[in-house]
Amino acid sequence: MTGFVETSRTAAVVVASTSAAAGTAEDKTGPLITRWLSERGFETGEPTVVADGQPVRFAVDDLLANDAQVVIVTGGTGVSPDDQSPEMVAPLLDVQLPGIIEAIRRRGEASTPLSIITRGVAGFSGNSFVITLPGSTGGVKDGLAVLDPILEHLLVQRSGGTGHGPR
Repeated sequence: MTGFVETSRTAAVVVASTSAAAGTAEDKTGPLITRWLSERGFETGEPTVVADGQPVRFAVDDLLANDAQVVIVTGGTGVSPDDQSPEMVAPLLDVQLPGIIEAIRRRGEASTPLSIITRGVAGFSGNSFVITLPGSTGGVKDGLAVLDPILEHLLVQRSGGTGHGPR
């Protein structure tokens, strides 16, 4: 087909877990998110597993520099002293979308009251959508369920398309 250029859609996953980075714990959330993204047509590599804190910022920075369209960080959203993913990611965002994080907490609250203590950020860095999700499989499933009906709309709208659907 002449004149047709297929553009690849890229996404990446960052796992914020000091124990998984050290090899003392198994990461279960990264593969779950990677599979979800692949099912939606995104090319993803293996999840990047880093220690909590500053390594999260460096990993997300690298992925944004390589034009990942979607970056999902899992872990580091609780209240322990090492949980710093929101603080590492927030300065990278040009536009924040706090309603997405609120929806994830509401969805999780139906299963566990502990969901309300998760902290997170979601938004855009340039045209790249970035979000922090909890490090539990339940929290990730809640986050992906919230993203499922809105991710395409977000990307279309941010790239200049109208993205207006029915109300």
